Amino acid sequence: MIGLDHILGGGLPSGHLYLIDGEPGSGKTTMALQFLLTGRDSNESTLYVTLSETADELLGVASSHGWSLDRVNVFELASIAAEGTEEPYTLFHPAEVELQRTLGALFAAVEKHNPDRVVLDSLSELRLMARDSLRFRRQILALKSFFAQRNCTVVLIDDKSSPEGDLQLQSIAHGVILLEHLALEYGAERRRLQVRKLRGVPYRGGYHDFRISTGGVVVYPRILRNEPRKDLKTGTLESGSAELDALLGGGLARGTSTLLTGAAGTGKSVIATQYARAAVARGERVVMYLFDERITTFHMRAAALGLHLNAELASGHLTLRQVEPTDLSPGEFASDVVRSVEENGASMVVIDSINGYMQSMPEERLLGIQLHELMSFLANRGVSSIYTLVQRGVFGGPVDEAADVSYLADTVILLRYFEFMGAVRQAISVVKKRSGEHERAIREFRVRAGGVEVGDPLRDFQGVLTGVPVYVGTKAPLMPTTRDET
Repeated sequence: MIGLDHILGGGLPSGHLYLIDGEPGSGKTTMALQFLLTGRDSNESTLYVTLSETADELLGVASSHGWSLDRVNVFELASIAAEGTEEPYTLFHPAEVELQRTLGALFAAVEKHNPDRVVLDSLSELRLMARDSLRFRRQILALKSFFAQRNCTVVLIDDKSSPEGDLQLQSIAHGVILLEHLALEYGAERRRLQVRKLRGVPYRGGYHDFRISTGGVVVYPRILRNEPRKDLKTGTLESGSAELDALLGGGLARGTSTLLTGAAGTGKSVIATQYARAAVARGERVVMYLFDERITTFHMRAAALGLHLNAELASGHLTLRQVEPTDLSPGEFASDVVRSVEENGASMVVIDSINGYMQSMPEERLLGIQLHELMSFLANRGVSSIYTLVQRGVFGGPVDEAADVSYLADTVILLRYFEFMGAVRQAISVVKKRSGEHERAIREFRVRAGGVEVGDPLRDFQGVLTGVPVYVGTKAPLMPTTRDET
């Protein structure tokens, strides 16, 4: 299974008994079938024993994923368990007879097919037949001993039918995988899993998002803390604007994170695009995640500014990913970023914007921590990352606490509107740069054809960053407007 083997440290050790536990609809049957099909493709003998579904229903599940169950033996225990249920019993409770008949049929099927991999779906029926927890535990121990003697790898499926707090199955199993199906108030449902236990294997703990798509279960492992690479490139990333690079003390440090923050429309996306275009011109690979606008709108805006990107996109050095609201879970998004770096060799990642990232997953918790993990991963891999963050109001009010990642970024560039003599102007300043010196001045800038243009320092103004500046000089060192130029 894609992703799950990474979480399990390579896969499930063979010859043991495992438990997949989850509510109906969480993906247990699909995961179990995928487990058997992987064994079949490795020329192993497989057996699916079902008490809760018919063979036709399993064929329906398989066909929905484009699978064939050829060479997968399916044995229906439901019909065996139902035989003779109306016969009178005098010495034994009917459930005891049914349980022994069912287990006898199960053992006979295993003897007949001699499988390497077995799935038993599900334990809730056996629990009802056993009537009490002691008898049920003894039967599971008997199953474990029987399969251990045959060196079978067994997956037991349960649908959380055990009494609350009853952990008998989890204590018996060699490994336990818990599946959760979360229904949100709006948008697609979320699924996640947790490896609760796996003896003798250093597995990756915590919750991991997964999706059931055509073709099976795809798991998105939580980003694992990794050590920084020793072969990281160093240097400075230039933007293509000499004035902007001068403001940053020569440019951005390679492999660091940069936050562009300011009110809507101040030019954050344009600056991010300019850095991405400059990186592609150096032969690097860049991936941009668009949360706030559609790809068609992005192309229209870039073309209007003369930032044509068709050649960069055609070469594969620039990749645009439009993220639809509520379409991705945090784990799926993070996995896509990791894949872009590890498999496609991206050296720069742009997320536009943090606000869109937060709003696209409104019911998720701890998004800030997950973003922190992602930023740490990118830094340890030497990947430069650029994030945009929209402040409230036209003149830039406070940022939502949940979306504020300024303390995580290595460099923070602040963009502001200010008004002077009846005209709306824009100012840019660098308020933080961990990797070196930067200019402390506040400069005027504007978006124009070819990107951004940075003007002279606004030394004769006070209060520019408040949006209500006071002019204290004798000659305003402002950039000429279009009317002034004509």
